[in-house]
Amino acid sequence: MSARPAGPSDPVTPSAPSGARLWALGARPRTLPASLAPVVVGTAAAVGDGRLVWWRAVAAGVVSLALQIGTNYANDYSDGVRGTDAVRVGPIRLVGSGLARPASVKRAAIAAFAVSAVAGATLALATSPWLFAVGAAAIAAGWFYTGGPRPYGYLGLGELFVFVFFGLVATAGSTFVQHQHVTLRSLLAGTTMGCLSCSLLVVNNLRDIPTDTASGKRTLAVRLGDARTRRFYLALVVAGFASAAASALTHRPWALLALLAVPVAMTPVRTVLGGARGPALIPVLGGTGRLTLAVGLGLAVGFALG
Repeated sequence: MSARPAGPSDPVTPSAPSGARLWALGARPRTLPASLAPVVVGTAAAVGDGRLVWWRAVAAGVVSLALQIGTNYANDYSDGVRGTDAVRVGPIRLVGSGLARPASVKRAAIAAFAVSAVAGATLALATSPWLFAVGAAAIAAGWFYTGGPRPYGYLGLGELFVFVFFGLVATAGSTFVQHQHVTLRSLLAGTTMGCLSCSLLVVNNLRDIPTDTASGKRTLAVRLGDARTRRFYLALVVAGFASAAASALTHRPWALLALLAVPVAMTPVRTVLGGARGPALIPVLGGTGRLTLAVGLGLAVGFALG
């Protein structure tokens, strides 16, 4: 998995990243808090229901993180070979920029999915065989987001995948692997994490409306249009905080600590509603990632305190 040598027509400059840094950037690190925060929250939601098995929490984190990285690489590969990343504003694209061979990026995606599958299989053997089916569905959803003959991300269904797998499944699943049951608390927390994870994708797709429209990629943002996508981002953030507050009603009043993250939301929300476009939306990805992590930590600490 090394970057191919630059040719005469390649857009590679002497300052272009290479080696491990190239692949780290290709994994889109700004999106990774969205994969770990639900695991932390779901594990904390299991506090008080029995003894926590810490290796299962670690394994759940590996599943979620590797799934996110695999999805990011798969998205990079599929969009790159289709040519929809030829003109792109935002985080580096390995294939679209010519910094890595498509086959290498595809192998990186498969390797990340394999890590997720191994960690998930370990959890399934220790808890329930149903997790094999859930894991297989998650990996398939990660690949077919932009892969295959009819990628559902091009049909405006990407947010649904993120809400289900990086919200409900990641959070409630992390609770389930501890004590083999799902609680209302974990589902409400999963709704919170799902909404905030979706807001990350919405910002990404809001930034890319012009290029996605030109390439025929009909994301939800393209379908909604610029103004309604901005309002949708706000609605997701508000819904995230509302469901976090509702978690306090499940005999965990300290879950209201998640509301301390409201100030973290101010800058990204103002930027989106203020009409920022193109490169000006790139910092919002980082800001939304920090918001997701802050809310997740607030919920986790609140659940642990009881």
